[in-house]
Amino acid sequence: MDHSIAYWDRIAQRYARQPIANEADYQKKLEVTQHYLKPDMRVLEFGCGTGSTALVHGPLVREYIATDLAPAMIEIANGKLAASGPGNLHFEVAALDDFTARRERFDGVLGLNVLHLMEDRDKAIEQVYQLLNPGGVFISSTACLKQGLNPYRFIAPFTRLFKLPLVKAFTRRELEQSLERVGFNIDYRWVPDGNPLVYFLVAMK
Repeated sequence: MDHSIAYWDRIAQRYARQPIANEADYQKKLEVTQHYLKPDMRVLEFGCGTGSTALVHGPLVREYIATDLAPAMIEIANGKLAASGPGNLHFEVAALDDFTARRERFDGVLGLNVLHLMEDRDKAIEQVYQLLNPGGVFISSTACLKQGLNPYRFIAPFTRLFKLPLVKAFTRRELEQSLERVGFNIDYRWVPDGNPLVYFLVAMK
């Protein structure tokens, strides 16, 4: 098993118990996201963790599929779903590759707190673009660790040496360029007050 997946499996229970770091910022992201969600949409969320955000957005669309590579995360998410989840929401252990191979199509894709944890950001964004129908929306919240002179930009390349999950460092502009290269148009940008490393974007196909 990839050691990043093993790491997230190992901390899944602790991760599920952690409170939201900034409730006001989280609520704003939910509000902006729901502005773009419509009842007839088919939505994919990758890197969903324990599924808390999927449970909020799922009832607002026709179908919502939420995935993660860590089986322990999905196990917790399915426990939440069994307790009180909507019938149109489905959790599964899967990667973007699984959906592009099946040539599936979606009206919306969410990648929240995950792009900086992926080996190849550009490939992931290209896959998202392929998965979206024309006019589809990609909503992301990403740590841009090369933004400014912060210590994370220097630590990120060495995380694997300490058996921590892969972390990639890039700037906001580099992220935007990755989106624009494949054909996305950025419709909304937001950097939370007090946390300049977080970049919330909405991009349209």
